Amino acid sequence: MNSEDMKKEEQQSPEQKDVQQTAAGDEKENKPEGTETSAKEQTNSGDSEQTAGQETDGKEEESGSQEKKGFFKKKKDPRDEKIEELTDRVKRQMAEFENFRKRTEKEKSTMYEMGARDMIEKILPIIDNFERGLATIPEDAKETPFAEGMEKIYKQLQKTMEDAGVKVIEAVGKEFDPNLHNAVMHVEDESLGENVVAEELLKGYTYRDSVVRHSMVKVAN
Repeated sequence: MNSEDMKKEEQQSPEQKDVQQTAAGDEKENKPEGTETSAKEQTNSGDSEQTAGQETDGKEEESGSQEKKGFFKKKKDPRDEKIEELTDRVKRQMAEFENFRKRTEKEKSTMYEMGARDMIEKILPIIDNFERGLATIPEDAKETPFAEGMEKIYKQLQKTMEDAGVKVIEAVGKEFDPNLHNAVMHVEDESLGENVVAEELLKGYTYRDSVVRHSMVKVAN
């Protein structure tokens, strides 16, 4: 401090000196606050960087442990693989055999029905001849042993056919059905309704609800 400054200081009043001292004190008090704030910011940034580094290290350790687990994973036993392969093969063969069995049963059933139908078609003319023969027997000869024997054979044959699933198609007095009847003649008859079977010329038969032979009929009106 030079002589001029000392003189100026001496010339200042006591009040001016107090004001200068107060201002200097405030400056000193403000300076530490700024320093403390910057120090806190540096501390917080350091903590966040440390936390991020810890998280990165944790992820790297986790990925490394997963890689180790994958690397040291126990390999499947070849015997277990062979067992699974054989089990799958057996299941496939069982399924194929079941399908073959069902298909064979269906084919057998179809073949049986075809054979039975063919046999029935061959027997029907014999039944027709029995009926024609019995129809020609005179009334006074129906009680003879020969006529009674023919009647019994005819009834036995009818029962055998019924037990096998063969049924006679009803025709006379029924409405004409093209699915069951085969119309070969038409007549006018006022006593009968329209499209009604008036007479049956040849019996029709069904086997298990399927038509073996259509009834040959005469339709009225």
